[in-house]
Amino acid sequence: MPVLETKALTRRFGILTAVDTLTESVEPGEVFGLVGPNGAGKTTVIKMLTTLLPPTSGSAAVAGYDIVHQASQVRRVIGYVPQLLSADGTLTGYENLLIFAKLYDLPRTDREKRVRDALAFMGLTEAADKLVRNYSGGMIRRLEIAQSMLHHPQVLFLDEPTVGLDPLARKMVWEHIVQLRQEYGMTIFLTTHYMDEADALCTRVAIMHLGKVEAVGTPAELKASIGKPDATLDDVFAYYAGGELDSGGSYRETSRTRRTAQRLA
Repeated sequence: MPVLETKALTRRFGILTAVDTLTESVEPGEVFGLVGPNGAGKTTVIKMLTTLLPPTSGSAAVAGYDIVHQASQVRRVIGYVPQLLSADGTLTGYENLLIFAKLYDLPRTDREKRVRDALAFMGLTEAADKLVRNYSGGMIRRLEIAQSMLHHPQVLFLDEPTVGLDPLARKMVWEHIVQLRQEYGMTIFLTTHYMDEADALCTRVAIMHLGKVEAVGTPAELKASIGKPDATLDDVFAYYAGGELDSGGSYRETSRTRRTAQRLA
């Protein structure tokens, strides 16, 4: 049974259709990637699936719960790392996690262990008592993933998890995402416009362009589908999106991405 399923999921903003009749399912334990250029509709999909934005039409369920009619149940079984920063720089890493443990209503007797375990899992034990404003970009992202996994969610949503990070920090975040799946059996739904990231992390990938999913499959299946020797996912995206690898997105989207990159730098 799919842990996540959408049926003709659609979101419009006035005359703009940001997500156009998305129908897809994700099986338990998958790392499912939604890839595409800025402005493709990826973040809008995640906001609907995490109950932050109501759909215009269509439906979706996460862990069997409807995102509109059972929103509170959905929130209990998911973790979410947004593109914008969610950690408080004026607090320590430990204090950030403790606040999230309370927000998730974890039992008082379990909080300390959950926080310490999450810090250790993300390689942040030595930095636990340092102010987050002194963390590197990669450390901040790992802390935010630790925040989102404290309550052991069934599905973890990651929106552009490595935007603004240098290659070394990106690689470290990748390793922890793989480890989450292997050790916790967690289903991971991530968005990215980095094709190498999707190739390295995802069991299946959906190519999204102008609100529609143009192709879906394993990275190997997608590369084979275009009939080009030694094809990369960049080649696949160019094929299905008419050669437009990056639309650049709107002014607002570009500004948001650059602010995030600057803060993580």
